[in-house]
Amino acid sequence: MPGRPAPSRRTVLRGAALTPVAGLGLTACSGGGSGAPATPTAPVDLGAESEIAKGGAKLYRDSNVVVSRAADGTLKAYSTICTHAQCPINKLDGTTLICPCHGSQFDATTGKVLQSPATEPLQELKMTAGNGRIVVGPGA
Repeated sequence: MPGRPAPSRRTVLRGAALTPVAGLGLTACSGGGSGAPATPTAPVDLGAESEIAKGGAKLYRDSNVVVSRAADGTLKAYSTICTHAQCPINKLDGTTLICPCHGSQFDATTGKVLQSPATEPLQELKMTAGNGRIVVGPGA
């Protein structure tokens, strides 16, 4: 462009150095990418029902599912895709799910939000427990 000086070598190198850093920042705030869909699109056998103690929960990272067992023995399943920015939740502390992207926390036994920025509860999933196995997803 006429009348505009060419950028200095230092300016060009600084821009080149910052480009990957900016990309990492965007990746950290993206919806994540565990490869698994947000909710199962077909029945998924998660394993033995006996793996979940009364009053406890188990996180199935590969399926984006958490299953909890109430004190009376009933089981519930929830999607572990955060309702704030659709990041896959990868941490379960007792019965509290913790999203790695922005720190939202959810109760694994009810799906309710315990700590913002999320404001919507986790999606409850259809599930069955039969023959000692837990199956979630459509047709479960």
